[in-house]
Amino acid sequence: MLKHYKFLLVGIVLLAAFLRFFQISAVPPALNWDEISHGYNAYSILKTGKDEWGVSWPMIFRAYGDYKLPVYTYLTSISEAFFGLNEFAVRLPSAFAGVLTVIFTYLLANRLFTKQVGLVSAFLVAVVPWSLFLSRAGLEANLALALFTAGAYFLFQPPRANFILAALFLGFSMWTYNSYRVFVPLFAICLCFAYRDSLRTEQLKKHLPAIVIFFLLLSGVVWQMVNPEGQARYSLVAILDEGAINQIENLRNSSDLDPFVSRILYNKATYFGFNFAKNYLAHLTPQFLFINGGTHYQFSIPGTSLLYLVNIPFFYLGVLLLLKGRTKTGFFMLGWLLLAPIPAALTREAPHVLRSITFLPVPLIITAFGLWKFIAQVKFSQSIKKYVSGIYLVILVVSLGFYMVNYFGSYTKNYSWTWQYGYKEAVDYTKTNYDKYDQIIVTKKYGEPHEFFLFYWPWDPDKYRNDQKLERYAQSGWFWVDGFDKFIFVNDWEIPKNENIGWKTERDKPIDISSKTLLITSPNTYPPGWKKLKTIKFLDNKPAFDILENDVANN
Repeated sequence: MLKHYKFLLVGIVLLAAFLRFFQISAVPPALNWDEISHGYNAYSILKTGKDEWGVSWPMIFRAYGDYKLPVYTYLTSISEAFFGLNEFAVRLPSAFAGVLTVIFTYLLANRLFTKQVGLVSAFLVAVVPWSLFLSRAGLEANLALALFTAGAYFLFQPPRANFILAALFLGFSMWTYNSYRVFVPLFAICLCFAYRDSLRTEQLKKHLPAIVIFFLLLSGVVWQMVNPEGQARYSLVAILDEGAINQIENLRNSSDLDPFVSRILYNKATYFGFNFAKNYLAHLTPQFLFINGGTHYQFSIPGTSLLYLVNIPFFYLGVLLLLKGRTKTGFFMLGWLLLAPIPAALTREAPHVLRSITFLPVPLIITAFGLWKFIAQVKFSQSIKKYVSGIYLVILVVSLGFYMVNYFGSYTKNYSWTWQYGYKEAVDYTKTNYDKYDQIIVTKKYGEPHEFFLFYWPWDPDKYRNDQKLERYAQSGWFWVDGFDKFIFVNDWEIPKNENIGWKTERDKPIDISSKTLLITSPNTYPPGWKKLKTIKFLDNKPAFDILENDVANN
């Protein structure tokens, strides 16, 4: 029987690996700007020991001003050392983490429940869109999920050494993705409450090394979070931003109520409380989890379930059985489920698929538990139970099939623009024709073009940092690059539509186009008289970039 379980587990792990690694360099159809940032900073670390800003071995990467946490970038450096600077190397840590999540989900569910629950849980993690989609892009959140799941498993393994591993994995998850900086401390409190009877003085002394390691890692997180660098990312997505404060003021000023009452009703606390509660509940709805999923094109297929609709009855049955059982394990699992939406609820754009990755893998373990109890306790004959199990498996496989056809087909074709497709082709063209031009002007329309040129060229990191023509500056909580070497980066509205209007950058620096100039711009955004050389198209055949040269190039 043990060999049978091992055989099934190996099959599930191989399936998970295939689903995550198959054509990973081509689907999603391009690296987005966050993946590019991870990739180039990892390359810079690998070549020079410094990030793109010249900081040696940083504990947080400034990047575009969003200050990315370090673990994913450092692992990408290792990946690039073996595979080079390319799509596969950037996405490898996330894809591999997706496979590890499947393995540790099995181990955790097996430890808390049974082998049957463990196998079903692992299979669900391997095939559900929520895990599968996020595993195929270079996302630090997916790596943090694997670290956290491993840490949760080692917490329930008796040998003292395993508690040290738990502390390391849980601690490093907080250095990988911001949601876990909120969730892990809450999870630790939940765990202590659920198993408070076991927290005797002698137990705490026995696990003192693990406790010290965890708090050292946590203290570093706290230190970062009280500094501007650690707060930068949250400030970009916080519920209470400048727009929210202006809205509160407008509500007060337009209210017919007594000024004192208006201040009580319309203030930061009530605004935050109302929106936090709304965001929190939005993440727990069947609509989000089992029916339509998320709306962010880079984290899920719009209008597609995250967990498959067939799982909904078994999930809620599992929740009811855990409530009814009133066990420590049940309290722990339900506590995890209820705490999971908190990090994402603190931000705008809820419900959010990526920021709420802290849910995983608990809904799938609960679903597997509900299915196992249903099969085991309902008074059917063994043949009927096998028939029901077979139907469930067939529905899952068919659901997976439809999802993969959509993912590799219409989604990749129709949403290539959201992955900033076309930059690689634009860089390849530019590199081939680089010596023909005195300057190269590139649109900023699709976001951070300089980073794509650095990555796909690839540009020497030391040469970039020491370039006398490098122009970058901070504005509105972001770091912008207007140029380096021959490259000048402009917004579409800065490209004149009339040849009599002078060219200039966003900061009003004139651009002299009397020399040979290559222009890479969004479709039909250029003055008359320029010669079109090439149009780069998205995968749905809509134009992405027009590449042109000025008249001087023809003289």
